[in-house]
Amino acid sequence: MQKETIPSHEFQLQIQTQEPLLYAQPYDISAHGFYFRSLDEFTDKSSGLLNQYGYPVEEFEIQFIGGDDLDCELFGALQIQQSTIDDYFNACDYFSDDQKIRVILATGECGYSFDYSSDDPDGYDIDIYELDSLHELAEQFIEEGFFGEIPENIRYYLDLDAMARDLGMDYSETTIAGKNYIFRCA
Repeated sequence: MQKETIPSHEFQLQIQTQEPLLYAQPYDISAHGFYFRSLDEFTDKSSGLLNQYGYPVEEFEIQFIGGDDLDCELFGALQIQQSTIDDYFNACDYFSDDQKIRVILATGECGYSFDYSSDDPDGYDIDIYELDSLHELAEQFIEEGFFGEIPENIRYYLDLDAMARDLGMDYSETTIAGKNYIFRCA
């Protein structure tokens, strides 16, 4: 766990950057849950857990408690459960932020499924732009020549609002971890 100090005029705020903190809530209402940060920790704590009657507790609901905003979004998009805890921790550790965003959009917005053991996070055919609006996307497409070569003196007469509305037929907007994205599922 690393600590970062962010200076302020009146106080020092410490933010702890850390791996995700999850909570295992037993389905057995006569047992108590526990916090964990790895599959090994989950296994150690769950293996000896007994309910108030002395019977082993075997099934848990897994809840996201703390960590990076992007890892929180990934947790929700992948619908993490007891059998996929290890895959989730591996994704948090080994996926780049771009790969996490791609998986979040693919599973949460486009309707794809994701299996850590067989799917490639870069294998989804999704166009993603980190922009604030479809209007900005229309401007970017003009600059990149998507609509062909448009002379500079004619660009001022283009109706960017109408282009943005048209782009809205194929592209959608969403916010992930506080950033706005424009995307299209192929």
